[in-house]
Amino acid sequence: MSLENTINQDIKSAMLAKDEPRLRGLRAIKSALLLAKTEKGASEILNQDAEIKVLQKLVKQRKESAEIYQQQNRQDLYQIEKEEQDVIETYLPKQLGREEITERIQTIIGQLGASGMKDMGRVMGQANKELAGTADGRTVSEIVKELLNA
Repeated sequence: MSLENTINQDIKSAMLAKDEPRLRGLRAIKSALLLAKTEKGASEILNQDAEIKVLQKLVKQRKESAEIYQQQNRQDLYQIEKEEQDVIETYLPKQLGREEITERIQTIIGQLGASGMKDMGRVMGQANKELAGTADGRTVSEIVKELLNA
């Protein structure tokens, strides 16, 4: 079953359960998927990689908004963003821990023979391909910098 069908089924069940936070998150996903499908040059059917990118973008937006709301001491808005983020994350693949990401990046550095910051672009390119959907880009970048500077 495609992600879009799953989301539609989950929206129906959230409506019946009167689960507002879950319904908000699901509607945000549905809206983003529809926008991605109707973008110029996009195909009628999204592949799994495209769906994951859409979900990651939504999670990133929610995290950034939640940070801003927390800094401004707006707990009501922070809570809404956090609830939606939690719902969206349930549809993403399991995220790797920092240690697992570090191990994978060390392997990539070894394979590429990278020796310093001049090789960061190559390492990041390979790391993003291998860790797509399972690791946050910011975390990957931080770890690559740490390992190449060591």
